[in-house]
Amino acid sequence: MIAEARGTVSPSRQTYEWYVVCICMLAYIFSFVDRQILALMIEPIKHDLQLSDTQFSLLHGLAFSLFYAVMGIPIAVLADRYSRPRIIAVGVAFWSLATAACGLSRNFLHMFLCRIGVGIGEAALSPAAYSMMSDMFPREKLGRAVGVYSIGAFVGGGMAFLIGGYVIDLLKTVDSVAVPWGTMKPWQLTFFVVGLPGLLVALLILLTVRDPQRKGLTRNADGQAQRPGITVTMRFLGRHRATFACHYLGFSFYAMILFCLLGWAPAYYMRTYGMTPTQVGYMLGVVVLVTNTAGVFCGGWLMDRLARRGREDAPMRAGVIGACAMALPAIAFTQVDNVYVSVALLIPAMFFASFPMPTSTAAMQVLPPNQFRAQISALFLLVSNLIGLGLGTTLVALLTDRVFGTPKAVGDSMAVLISVATLACIVLLGVGCGAYRRSLARERAAAPPEAEAVATKSSSQQAPVLRTQATASAPE
Repeated sequence: MIAEARGTVSPSRQTYEWYVVCICMLAYIFSFVDRQILALMIEPIKHDLQLSDTQFSLLHGLAFSLFYAVMGIPIAVLADRYSRPRIIAVGVAFWSLATAACGLSRNFLHMFLCRIGVGIGEAALSPAAYSMMSDMFPREKLGRAVGVYSIGAFVGGGMAFLIGGYVIDLLKTVDSVAVPWGTMKPWQLTFFVVGLPGLLVALLILLTVRDPQRKGLTRNADGQAQRPGITVTMRFLGRHRATFACHYLGFSFYAMILFCLLGWAPAYYMRTYGMTPTQVGYMLGVVVLVTNTAGVFCGGWLMDRLARRGREDAPMRAGVIGACAMALPAIAFTQVDNVYVSVALLIPAMFFASFPMPTSTAAMQVLPPNQFRAQISALFLLVSNLIGLGLGTTLVALLTDRVFGTPKAVGDSMAVLISVATLACIVLLGVGCGAYRRSLARERAAAPPEAEAVATKSSSQQAPVLRTQATASAPE
């Protein structure tokens, strides 16, 4: 206890905390495998279910993102009050079963409803995981912890391409597979292969992860921790509306670019260069596993480095740097005539497109009080997924179907969308840097004198806690 009071943590506790990060990352891997596998199987699914690009984009984007976003808010309220590991475990089990159910789809409506189930289940993971990490790690290590967790997105995305490519190659001469209840197409069987193992991850979380003690709690006049609902959270957002508007919208446009690359790059390479799904799966699988994973880690490292240098706006600033570096290769990779040049441009585009995964998250864990963190994260995921995944993937399809009028123009559609989204991202995050600094200063100035006195003697781990205690408002 004396060591902890001095700001140090025992090795065994550190090991356990990183274990929790890794087990949450494992769940995140499965979540991205389950959501991303659809993109590689675009052509057989479109053929068997008789879908247009626009209908497919609704399955890949809107069906998932709408309910992932909307259900995230009530689930986050529960995560701010009750056991976060238990909520995560239930969510993992639910989306795993929903993914397997996608393999039973016979038409657009069946698949749409199953994708809704995947979105609802996955809404339980990130807000609760972010909240736990903010309680386990000090501010100067939070970027790395979130970065390790966020790596799961691209390990999962890469595995989805690799597993999908392997299964498609394995079953390329098979028209249907016999199962106890009839026959299935190879793409339908793939959903069972990637979905059902998630049930073991849910059981592992339930049995081995305990809810960490909550820190940075707002308290009422009696010293009791408050349990604010969404109304109090919205008041806090209102006090910092410029900061959160720039954060939510800026990183949402960043997410739009990332989801555009992940969702439509397979179709672009298959339609433009005649690559098979297996070839695309292996190529994109390696790219996503290596470059996107490295991008997430480097984004978290850059944010921590900027923070150590005294940049209070480090999360927002790291996002601006990543967006500026990503702009040219992300737009250009679909505008060249050589597949090798295209992939060479795609690699840095994917690398820098991954920067906001840890930075956008860390920004939301430093400013708000503990009781608001999961809810604020869920609201961000609502905006980010509706704009980035729901609107972004659908706009590419609409441009391809309605404006260019040919599936082969998907690369031009991507270039148009990425150009507009990148400009909006850079402007919003650039403005948000100043707004974020002002919000931190406002919360610091609102701290009572005794808190400020303690803050001068505290470590950086304690600073955000003391600031957030000053934001207490009347209970609902």
